[in-house]
Amino acid sequence: MFSMKYLLILGLSLLTFAQEDLKVNKVFEFSINSTINPATYRYLSKGLKKVPENSMALIKLNTPGGLVSTTKDILNLFGEAKFPIIVWITPEGSSATSAGALISAGADYLFMSDGTNIGAATPIASTGKNIDGSDKKSSDDAGSDLRAKAINDLVALTTSLCEKYGRNKNAFKLMISEAKSYSAQQAKKENVINQIVNSKKDLVKELKLSDPEFIEMPRSMIDTLLDIIANPQLAYIFFLLGAALIYFEMQAPGGFIAGALGAGCLLLAGIGFQVLPINFAAAGLVLLSLILFILESYITSYGILFIGGLLSLVFGSLLLFDTPDSLLILDRRVIFVTIATLLGIFGFIAYIFFKESDAPSSDHFNIPKDKKGSVFKVLDLIGPSIYQIKVQGQFWKAKSKDKLEPGDKIIVIDRDPTDQESLILEIKKI
Repeated sequence: MFSMKYLLILGLSLLTFAQEDLKVNKVFEFSINSTINPATYRYLSKGLKKVPENSMALIKLNTPGGLVSTTKDILNLFGEAKFPIIVWITPEGSSATSAGALISAGADYLFMSDGTNIGAATPIASTGKNIDGSDKKSSDDAGSDLRAKAINDLVALTTSLCEKYGRNKNAFKLMISEAKSYSAQQAKKENVINQIVNSKKDLVKELKLSDPEFIEMPRSMIDTLLDIIANPQLAYIFFLLGAALIYFEMQAPGGFIAGALGAGCLLLAGIGFQVLPINFAAAGLVLLSLILFILESYITSYGILFIGGLLSLVFGSLLLFDTPDSLLILDRRVIFVTIATLLGIFGFIAYIFFKESDAPSSDHFNIPKDKKGSVFKVLDLIGPSIYQIKVQGQFWKAKSKDKLEPGDKIIVIDRDPTDQESLILEIKKI
């Protein structure tokens, strides 16, 4: 009897502890209002790591779809989470189409607002056609092993998720195989969703929570910019533009501006296509910026290469360590100080350049009198010989009484006294 009493007390204590553990007083709110792309995964991955175990994560979803590979990565995040995941298709007019429907299937709780829809999850290519390249919509007309393989894979995935969360697996199967879509009322009737809710108050009531605190998880500026770049359609444009610029550079080499811009476009396309990991592409952008800075010192681009290098450095540096799995964090103050220093140096150089270019006459040039150099090219042999010479890294026009050949060593006597219009030096052979 004594032992039973203490066993009962122990059991009640454990039950009380469990109830306190399950008490939710905070709901972390995420908003997805774009395509499902690597930027979406990055946003959710970083944010979900900040959600404590005794809380919930609410994802307000409105998406036309996106990449299947990213969708599976997001479902893996849901599976690894130690707290409930709620997907709420809202507000009115929103939809969870294609990849959005697949993501919805993996939520612990799924809600929709009136005037929303879910479905149309048949896998298609970026061209808008089916995986096999056809325009056929029905699964009976699939005819392609590739299309059948993609559909069966997604059907099996959603079937497994529906069995886990008690949802209508046949409805999700029709979304994939026949591009079936459901309104909020139809989805409730077919047991696709838990309930229709139109406000946070209704949501709290359905989840049986006691006045929880909603904490918004906004996208950072870099996440927003990355979301724009990672859009599959924009990535395709970046790819074509990059390929065209590199082709142009190969046809007319020497400027390097087209080639540099093309390389940057291809790196951005690699992010959108999920061919390159974000931090790999970021490292490529940082390396590209260094190349552009070096080229700027050798090529007259009027600052275009420098600006391109600066943008590559900023974007690459922000993304280099700011990834969900990164163990290192680069302080943004270091990035901004570096950028400010580069801008200061470039600004000083630009100031000196424009100050010299504003000289009213050629008298402001510093004549390399008594300096040694060499003949670079013979310009005119008719009358007094005119040469192009190189002195201390600078090119000048010069006259000489001596017969000179390219490569001959010379010394500058002074400015040619007979020259009144252009700046021509007088030289002699040494």
